[in-house]
Amino acid sequence: MTATGSAPAPLATDRDLVAALHAAGITDVDDSGLARALYSSDASLYRVLPRAVVRPRHPDEIVAAVEVCRSLGVPLTPRGAGTSIAGNAVGTGVVLDTSRYLSRVRTVDAEARTATIDPGVVQAALQTATRPYGLRFGPDPSTHNRCTVGGMIGNNACGSRALGYGRTSDNVVALDVVTGGGDRLQVGPGTGPREGLLADLHRLVGAELATIRTEFGRFGRQVSGYSLEHLLPERGFDVARALVGSEGTLAVVLGATVRLVTDAPVRGLVVLGYPSMADAADATPGLLPHEPTAVEGLDQRIVQRLRDVPAAVVPELPRGDGWLIVELTGETVAEVAAKARGVLADAAALDSLVVTDPAEAAAIWRIREDGAGLAARTSDGRPAHAGWEDAAVPVERLGDYLRGFEALLDGHGLQGVPYGHFGDGCVHVRIDFPFGAGDDGGRGAYRAFVEDAARLVSGYGGSISGEHGDGRARSALLPHMYSPAALSLFERVKALFDPADVLNPGVLVRPVPVEDDVRVAAAPRRREGLALAYRHDGGDFSAAVHRCTGVGKCRADLQSSGGVMCPSWPATREEKDTTRGRARVLQEMLAPGGPVRDWRAPEVHEALDLCLSCKGCSSDCPTGVDMASYKAEVLHQSYRRRLRPRAHYTLGRLPFWSDLVARAPRLVNAMLGSALVGSLAKWSAGIDQRRSVPTFAPRTFRQLWADRAETGDGPRVALWVDSFTDHFAPEVASAAARVLTDAGYRVEVPGADTCCGLTWITTGQLDAARRILGGTVRALAPMAAAGVPIVGIEPSCTAVLRSEALELVGGPDAERVAAATRTLAEVLADTPGWTPPALDGLQVVAQPHCHHASVLGWSADARLLERAGARVTRLGGCCGLAGNWGVERGHHDVSVAVAEQQLLPAVRDLPDGAVVVADGFSCRTQLDQLAGRRGKHLAELLAERLG
Repeated sequence: MTATGSAPAPLATDRDLVAALHAAGITDVDDSGLARALYSSDASLYRVLPRAVVRPRHPDEIVAAVEVCRSLGVPLTPRGAGTSIAGNAVGTGVVLDTSRYLSRVRTVDAEARTATIDPGVVQAALQTATRPYGLRFGPDPSTHNRCTVGGMIGNNACGSRALGYGRTSDNVVALDVVTGGGDRLQVGPGTGPREGLLADLHRLVGAELATIRTEFGRFGRQVSGYSLEHLLPERGFDVARALVGSEGTLAVVLGATVRLVTDAPVRGLVVLGYPSMADAADATPGLLPHEPTAVEGLDQRIVQRLRDVPAAVVPELPRGDGWLIVELTGETVAEVAAKARGVLADAAALDSLVVTDPAEAAAIWRIREDGAGLAARTSDGRPAHAGWEDAAVPVERLGDYLRGFEALLDGHGLQGVPYGHFGDGCVHVRIDFPFGAGDDGGRGAYRAFVEDAARLVSGYGGSISGEHGDGRARSALLPHMYSPAALSLFERVKALFDPADVLNPGVLVRPVPVEDDVRVAAAPRRREGLALAYRHDGGDFSAAVHRCTGVGKCRADLQSSGGVMCPSWPATREEKDTTRGRARVLQEMLAPGGPVRDWRAPEVHEALDLCLSCKGCSSDCPTGVDMASYKAEVLHQSYRRRLRPRAHYTLGRLPFWSDLVARAPRLVNAMLGSALVGSLAKWSAGIDQRRSVPTFAPRTFRQLWADRAETGDGPRVALWVDSFTDHFAPEVASAAARVLTDAGYRVEVPGADTCCGLTWITTGQLDAARRILGGTVRALAPMAAAGVPIVGIEPSCTAVLRSEALELVGGPDAERVAAATRTLAEVLADTPGWTPPALDGLQVVAQPHCHHASVLGWSADARLLERAGARVTRLGGCCGLAGNWGVERGHHDVSVAVAEQQLLPAVRDLPDGAVVVADGFSCRTQLDQLAGRRGKHLAELLAERLG
């Protein structure tokens, strides 16, 4: 397709735009309020509402979308996973999402060491496809498990291992693109100037050789602006590499051929501790002769942020307040060990640690990979923001730059948490800009700082962007870095490729001011009339939902590494079913003038419908988003004093109905077991007809407990029995009582009026939940005050005492109860002299309940099982039932799909004698109904092995 050169038509109406896109053969076009809200931001500060979202199924649809936008004068912004931090992937016209369908690795040529890919393929998926050949794609940003390679090409992304493998531009062989003017180009090795656009570009470069040779490509991490150095004759006029980093302003990538490198068989880490981060930076140049693949810098502030995350496991680091993580590779263990000795000899560190265990190395890398999220809160809990996010300087000047940067922060009264790719001189930081303050919402303070920061980094010969591109955050700062001649050259290159300024306008050329469209600067506070306290966000629901910075970890495959967030995303692959997508819709609900009106808006409820309230995001999200709480608040506000869905009255009040059933459980079981009554009951309760209703126990645990014998005369322990266990699984509570008694405790069972109100919470009946939970807190507080541990059995209910009780009830009693609440494994681990019964050689597949993993922490359980001699395989993800959610009408198919991610495949081929440990009643129910297999609570497993 070739540009006609005609002037664009006047801007079309939204209806005309959508009609034209459909007429051009594009099938997935969405201009709904929900889609516009989901794509209104990326991982940056900026909020820009698009007019429509296009998800192309074929490269030809991209070409068609460019032509439609060009002919109608509508801006078009390419987008991959939306992890761009500088505002590179938001726009006022059409946002083109390549990640939904264009995600294939087309071919791998092991001999040529190349791969041909779609632009929307995730970097980690490319690694998986090339691994069998002993190859890999070199650059690997911290977002590698969700960022797309097309997005990496747009930003010239680098990542931790660019030191060893180069930037994206160093690893692109050829590109298939369509320019803003409509030209379809295949550019790569041997692409000559020919005629037309490329000939014009060749002539332009020839006239500006002096400017290009003196201002571009001065050091490895100079990413800002266009990388015109690749067009120099001595570099072969490489148009493909020159387009890398152009941020979708010149052309849209339809496909790419990328270079692959061999992956060394042996890796090791040397972790070095220094008095400060600047001292660590000073030591970095001396380590580079040892040929590390990565040298990463960390600060104690970011490590402390991880320690503040509930249920987080933080690896031990060497003594110091600043660290270098040095990765070494080689063909043999001996080669890597020799390199490590050399690094230690030249490091001049306070302390050091050599890591060879892959699991320990992965835990250390996880700190670095979660940096963008962890750094989103300062040491005193204030939100910190991107905006000056990845400047780079020559590595030999890094220590001095860091000291100057810290002084600049102090001078502006700001705090930041730096970290980064020190081997490349690249520093990431989030800063507590005072957005929301003053008449301008803090925009002036933001602009003043980044202007000074641009002058600082330019003074050190650096680049204002080291790998994330300039976007809206830095394009307007380019005059601090480039001469007027260079900036004029940018405009002329843009005019050749995109004469009508259709592609991502406002970025790089004719930039939008950095302070325009800042999302958090315009966010109104929402503190009145809330049901939850939002203790960590100053009581502000708006601040809570704006915790989401958009880094997109919820789009990653976390289940394989033991994570939970976000179960519905892998099942649907829809942005609305990510934690980030839901947060974006809630942010839009609060924003003025957007497509989402209020709590009851259909966009809000559609986005939240497939949220399982698993709380996985509360620990797995590095910024601490708690979507389960936000969903409860939304349901509370939406249905308060209004008619609710049927399931809220039935499943949402299950403990109440269970108490009534306890008077005649056999009769109720018989009735529910009949086809007619059972079907009618499920319809009335809003339960999917494909679900079975769990059987009520003939006698509750408390009825059985009334007939108990003495339970010992040791230290007191309160066995808090929840409604699920009491009415459906009393044998689990009996097993827990037996284990605790055997451990030397005198077991006491609080009364039947100590419900946690969980089902009321998850259905947003928060006034009732507060009343119920408040009574429980008051009943348990005397035990907690007396130092009696409160041992929970059902993880979801136990988690309520540790978390929601503080949010819903609050006060000293709730704090005492939360502090006293323990899991069975935690109490047993702290019991002097207790030894677990032998489980030698027993194969255990463990499905930690989501709330167990995310709120309580499952590490004590893992240690107990391993100490007992079991061979433990821990599953990640969610079982998919999630209390009432998975049985509700409309959720069954997704519930099964979630179970298929980890749980069901793991139990299908288990050998005889293997045990599935599942403490959650939901998890055991899902196992029984979908796999026909019984899961055991830890208490049952231990009780069976007692003498």
